Amino acid sequence: MDTIYALSTAQGKAGVAVIRMSGPQAFDAVRMLCGDVPAPRKASLRVLHDGSGLRIDKALILCFPAPRSFTGDDVVELQTHGSIAVVSALLDVLSGLPGLRPAEPGEFTRRALENGCLDLTQVEGLADLIDAETEAQRRQALRVLSGDLGKRAEGWRQNLIRAAALLEATIDFADEDVPVDVTPEVSDLVKTVLDALGAEIKGVAHAERIRTGFEVAIIGAPNVGKSTLLNSLAGRDAAITSEFAGTTRDVIEVRMDLAGLPVTLLDTAGLRTTQDAVEIIGIDRARARAMQADLRVFLVENGNVPDLPRQPDDIILTAKADTLADKTNAISGLTGHGVTGLIDRITSTLKTRASGAGIATRLRHKQAMQRGVMALDAALDLLPGHEATADVTAEELHTAIRALDSLVGRVDIEQVLDEIFASFCIGK
Repeated sequence: MDTIYALSTAQGKAGVAVIRMSGPQAFDAVRMLCGDVPAPRKASLRVLHDGSGLRIDKALILCFPAPRSFTGDDVVELQTHGSIAVVSALLDVLSGLPGLRPAEPGEFTRRALENGCLDLTQVEGLADLIDAETEAQRRQALRVLSGDLGKRAEGWRQNLIRAAALLEATIDFADEDVPVDVTPEVSDLVKTVLDALGAEIKGVAHAERIRTGFEVAIIGAPNVGKSTLLNSLAGRDAAITSEFAGTTRDVIEVRMDLAGLPVTLLDTAGLRTTQDAVEIIGIDRARARAMQADLRVFLVENGNVPDLPRQPDDIILTAKADTLADKTNAISGLTGHGVTGLIDRITSTLKTRASGAGIATRLRHKQAMQRGVMALDAALDLLPGHEATADVTAEELHTAIRALDSLVGRVDIEQVLDEIFASFCIGK
């Protein structure tokens, strides 16, 4: 196996730079750089030299012998000064050592997966943690990275293995009297797993929204104040505003952090009947994005609510409160009246939805669990036949077990690995 190396911190000038190595020649490389291999898992200050003995830098070195390392191989971290010249010199020296090569994107983490240090859900959790921009995303990613989903999947798997073993015992001893009817226990085990999978599947949509962000669409007639409200919520001039109707033609997006939740606000084209071909395209896009959004804020004048299907949590507010004597349930992006209350309502609604999030966070997780549910439903339908259908029922249970194995990366994952690791930075 090659020994890989990479700069794990960001490119460019910094206070500290971290260069990582992983593989069988990692400790030999350290010995060449500083003359010895520091004690395991203890930061040691050493002077680093190139192959000619010229001093490169003074650095902290951390050595992690296999298998007690992130990748499961011998791992070394060099914490040097974050000089572009220092990093370049060290990478140049490493490139000349036999058996060493630059790492591919995500290759350190991929080795951790291949060596059993992480399961596939933990890899995905690590990717989410690196990409996390809000507190809710950080907490969710850490739950996945900690292995909670993998632990649950293993518990479900053990229950199904037990159920399959009970059925297979009736097959193996079909010619003998089996003193205990295994059907009740098998049924209980399968139903327990089914209930757990059903609950986890329900939470995927909310968990995925925490990971990718909620969308809130502001919709209404032209010139009702949607862009002004968006600018007020964003705290900057994100959208062009004017007194002319139809100014907004495309969907304008503004990313926000509301109480730790990632939220994208959408300013959409005004909904009206028009002959303008470009505006018609904008209106069609506005309707489509509004229907896809998690929450809609309707701005209305004179009680004229836009002709668009509404959901129970959607918010309806009277526009241009600054021009009204009665400001009840009204809002004005121009003066800020009602803006704080709107933010509170949006935050409260989305926090309620986020509270229903499970540990499974991706469509891949949902599909694996749904395959398991289908197989378990089939097994329950066959179970009353007991001895006559025991072999087929057991096979359905094994199908469900394979689905859970694919969830954590034991089987059928090659097609998703390249896509997952392509999102990782080099050095991780």
